[in-house]
Amino acid sequence: MKFAKVGIIAGVLAGMVLGLAGCSSQQASESKNVKVRIALFPNITHSQGLVGKGEGRFEKALGEGNQVEWKIFNAGPSEIEALFAGEVDIGYIGPGPAITGYVKSKGDLQIIAGATDAGSVLVSRSGLIIKDLKELSGKKIAVPQFGNTQDLSLRNILLENGLQDTTKGGTVEIRQADNPDIKTLLDQGAVDAALVPEPWGTRLIKEVKANLVLDEKQVWRNGKYTTAVVIARTSFIKEHPDLVEKFLRTHVELTSYINENPAQAQETLNDQIKAITQKPLGKDLLADSFKRLTVTYDPQKESVVGFSKLSAAAGFVKEEPDLKNLFNFTILNKVLKEKGLPTVEE
Repeated sequence: MKFAKVGIIAGVLAGMVLGLAGCSSQQASESKNVKVRIALFPNITHSQGLVGKGEGRFEKALGEGNQVEWKIFNAGPSEIEALFAGEVDIGYIGPGPAITGYVKSKGDLQIIAGATDAGSVLVSRSGLIIKDLKELSGKKIAVPQFGNTQDLSLRNILLENGLQDTTKGGTVEIRQADNPDIKTLLDQGAVDAALVPEPWGTRLIKEVKANLVLDEKQVWRNGKYTTAVVIARTSFIKEHPDLVEKFLRTHVELTSYINENPAQAQETLNDQIKAITQKPLGKDLLADSFKRLTVTYDPQKESVVGFSKLSAAAGFVKEEPDLKNLFNFTILNKVLKEKGLPTVEE
């Protein structure tokens, strides 16, 4: 009788332990009452984020009880600083700032997907026709930001044509300016050329009669270079893999939606640009800009590695970094397999 009571008590205790374990497992696999801070720019290269924001798709995907807080930025470094401060969990950003942030934080962020390929063009001011890239010698060329995607692409173009910027003893002066200011500088002849992202390339051609020197495919890698990626805090990925999976599933679905319904998606995107900047883009200008980029979930890993080498060569990072842990496509590839889509290189 005594042994029977002990057996019953042991069974009850075991059941309680298993029940608690099951409860703990359930808590670990399903995040509740989490505020997910998502960063993006009012740029067409962040189209999945803007369309998703406009249609409330991420809010719906992350589930009841969880909350989405949108963080709007205009430059990569400020987004990276916010991520370091724990104010951003997931964000759309250019590969250059993502690499720099990864190095400076010693691995506190990872690239979890791609967003946009190409979408950068090199133009010259009205009246200046450049037929040979070596003619860039002695010229002043503007980029939106030192160390960003366009700046690194320009430095690679110079290198391939035996040129260097003046800070390294070369003959090409590279200037940093915001995209609206580049338009003014080019129009006034204060700079000779500019390498800019869309829609600014199209705007410069239409509005200040700039000449197209290199289209998006000629800038680098036949257009197979990433312009925007998705990053996340490494700790957030570990703590909330279920939310990251829901985000990426929505991101992949939005990628297909934008490619299959360009007119409707561009209208939603433009509404968001207007809401954020109070300045919508012209419908034709927006459509022309989209022709120069590819909306994708593939991060073009090789191009990111290439940008890393260019960043080190330009001195934006002290040495070429070890990028082994920069990429984390496990969750993305899980989503892609479930949808019967090709996976990306890990």
